[in-house]
Amino acid sequence: MKKAPKHLKTAAKRMWERLQADFCIDDSAGLCLLEAACSAYQLSEDARELVRREGLTVTDRFGQARPHPGCAIERDARGQMIAAFRALKLSPGEVD
Repeated sequence: MKKAPKHLKTAAKRMWERLQADFCIDDSAGLCLLEAACSAYQLSEDARELVRREGLTVTDRFGQARPHPGCAIERDARGQMIAAFRALKLSPGEVD
């Protein structure tokens, strides 16, 4: 089993280890996709935490409430994670 990339935080490293072991991902392309999925997961969790701390909305220069940019970052990162799972031929229902 290959070690998780160093840039991943604890939760993403756990995901790497579980998926690599559960699905026997050991080829170069699979490991690249697994890294993409875990990095996207980490980014989505970081964005979620940012939004949790700062709130769902921000005020623009006109004083209008707008969605926090972190909401879009989280949404896009989750989409990237799911795309990587699909490329790995994993169903999102198989992963927690």
